Amino acid sequence: MGARAWAIGIEWWWDHLRLRRRASQPPADFRIEPYGGHGGAGGVVVRGRVLDDPPPTEAVEGEGVGAAVRRTLSHFVTDELPGVPLRVTVAGATVETVTDTEGYFRAVLETDPARLTSPWTPGTVELAGDYRGLTGPHVASFEVRVPGTEAAFGVISDIDDTILETGVQRVGQMLRHTFTGSALTRTPFRGAAELYRDLARPDNPVFYVSSSPWNLHSFVVAFLRHRGFPLGPVLLRDLLGTRGGREQKGGRITEVLDLHPGLRFVLIGDSGERDPEVYAEIVRSHPGRVLAVYIREVRLDLEDGRVERVLAGWPADVPFVLAADSDEVRDHAARAGLIQA
Repeated sequence: MGARAWAIGIEWWWDHLRLRRRASQPPADFRIEPYGGHGGAGGVVVRGRVLDDPPPTEAVEGEGVGAAVRRTLSHFVTDELPGVPLRVTVAGATVETVTDTEGYFRAVLETDPARLTSPWTPGTVELAGDYRGLTGPHVASFEVRVPGTEAAFGVISDIDDTILETGVQRVGQMLRHTFTGSALTRTPFRGAAELYRDLARPDNPVFYVSSSPWNLHSFVVAFLRHRGFPLGPVLLRDLLGTRGGREQKGGRITEVLDLHPGLRFVLIGDSGERDPEVYAEIVRSHPGRVLAVYIREVRLDLEDGRVERVLAGWPADVPFVLAADSDEVRDHAARAGLIQA
């Protein structure tokens, strides 16, 4: 049995004991945490989680490492609530759902596209029935990204080692950055925010699709806002779950393409993990939908051949650019007419 299987087993055992102990008590810090959503002609998808935890603190300038570590741990050491009945409403459409064993929910709504407002449509998710004796209304608000008619294309981007310096290939460095940094101190790659703002003009939506866990959703959103990146849906994954770790990266990208059938997309990632392979499959399975693929070169071993194998048989009508930095991406995007020179 591998380390991942052991971790899943330990988490299941802990959750089972904890829930048995608390099943007869109302949650002390019941909290619906929406992750927002996106929608268009293909419908609307909304995600979130329900927890029995107070909201984590926000990062402040000049705080110490201890505060950052405690905040990060609070994102991971959570009391998730399974089986919570919820009602999700967007643009007059309503659907009911129930949280899974890890407290997550994913709601799919069939909305009237004419009632969706661009660039953002508000929505709500609320407790839809009895849950362990809770009383009073429990409602959380969120926003759904809706591309407008002026959108020329969309951008689908990875996060770690694509816009955010993480060092995924160096495990110790990655863990140190994750647990001791904050949204105010973590560093973006030079020129990345400016590049993304130019790609997003005038109304091009940006979707951030990453293998990072949902536990870091609020951190990622705060980082994007603090560093001046265009805001958009942040689609992550369950840290340990088998169903929504569960939602593999390619599946989340396919969801974006399906919900926005009138848009073509630019894909941006890095060479550190599997972005080239995942993007190659998207290009093959969705002909005509991808305008260009940009891969930031971050490999420790440039001779590993992974990217080169992906390029074998690459379609000639989709540019593939292996770039050392944001300037190389900008130069190609300008020549391709994706941004103004």
